[in-house]
Amino acid sequence: MEKSKISYREKIHFIGIGGIGMSGLAEVMKDMGFNVQGSDVTNSKNVERCRKNGIKVYINHDKKNLKNSSIIVRSSAISNKNPEIKFAKKRKIKILKRAEMLAHVVALKKNIVITGSHGKTTTTSLISRILYDAKLDPTIINGGVINSIKSSARLGRGDWAVLEADESDGSFLNFPVNFSVVTNIDREHIDFYKNFENLKNSFLYFLNKTPAIGKAFICIDDQEIKKIIPKIKNKNFLTYGFSKDANFQILNPVYKKQLSSFDLKISTPSLKKTIIKNIKLNLMGAYNILNSVSAIALCLHIGISSKIIKNSLYKFSGIQRRLTKVLVKGKIEFFDDYAHHPTEIKSVLKSVRIANHKRKIISVFQPHRYSRLKLLKNEFASSFNDSNIVILCPVFSAGEKVDQKYDNFNFAKLIARNSNVQVITIQNEKDLKNFFQKNLFDNELVLCMGAGSISKWIREMEL
Repeated sequence: MEKSKISYREKIHFIGIGGIGMSGLAEVMKDMGFNVQGSDVTNSKNVERCRKNGIKVYINHDKKNLKNSSIIVRSSAISNKNPEIKFAKKRKIKILKRAEMLAHVVALKKNIVITGSHGKTTTTSLISRILYDAKLDPTIINGGVINSIKSSARLGRGDWAVLEADESDGSFLNFPVNFSVVTNIDREHIDFYKNFENLKNSFLYFLNKTPAIGKAFICIDDQEIKKIIPKIKNKNFLTYGFSKDANFQILNPVYKKQLSSFDLKISTPSLKKTIIKNIKLNLMGAYNILNSVSAIALCLHIGISSKIIKNSLYKFSGIQRRLTKVLVKGKIEFFDDYAHHPTEIKSVLKSVRIANHKRKIISVFQPHRYSRLKLLKNEFASSFNDSNIVILCPVFSAGEKVDQKYDNFNFAKLIARNSNVQVITIQNEKDLKNFFQKNLFDNELVLCMGAGSISKWIREMEL
């Protein structure tokens, strides 16, 4: 199906429109003039944003919602047992995955595709900001709300599209690619890929898709990327990282509270060998420096000046749920972060500890999915060394069947042993509020992490 064959009069129904990626795509298609509607199980900020943009959203899934719909777009979180999916299959209504529809929508753009196990949303946001400041007016489809545009997506009039590509279900392989970034490869989504080798081979296939007139930018510091580099057949890539072997090498990093700075040594065949001095990034942590350098490398390569790039990075106002300060009570600060994988937890805690080395750090962790916790239980338990206290919430199942063998208290003991930290278990939001009221006194930093309801808990909490 070509994009030109999708009639603007056809009704396109999004099942799971409240997801950050689904809502963003729906908004862009609405702005393009398509007849878009959707459904979800609950109201949310994403649903309300869609409604403000003129998109009709039904709460709860029902076959009646599909009246006169001719195309269905489904979220990867929607099962085949969903009543709207079952009805669409029975009536032979065309069903597309989000990535398939997105590929059609951006087929006529020059695409910058960002993928990897971690850092995709931040990298996508940084590149989008730089292109926007360079007056290139990009179309943006991101996995998080970019503070500067107050949305996860926008339709631009320029030639470029900047896309965050989700690797969780292999859909990132559907996108037409001109330029790309692969941030890292980690043990994630093995439930879909069956084993780690299949996941790595998918990234290898993605990199080998890079066209001759494009370029891939990959992090040479990542050990799994380093292993597949010899297998990349087209060799049409450049590397970035702290390594001396990187084409874009990070030098002299300085980490401060809410700010990082560094120099960048450039050694590529296509760009003049030079060192860009004193780059200031309005984010903290080594992992964010890596994300920013991938953005710098790509944007320099497509012709954006270092002056514009440096100015954009310094002004960057961040992404929601990426170390977002949501509450202050006296000297006590509360942060919300999307970290839900051991690598992400370690990275964000290390960054917070370096910038706040004398403060008491309290981590509130809500595990996300029983399957992920089962696969990476020991890695999770070893992720909290930079915390003083860990508050362990019940698992957010994300639709999975409850694992009756899981024991929250036993997992707490494993964290205490592996991370050498005090761990306290709670049952619900009320318990968390009670802990805060009884145990926070002065200058603590509270970091709430997870991909489930923990963000809503902390944002709506009154202390």
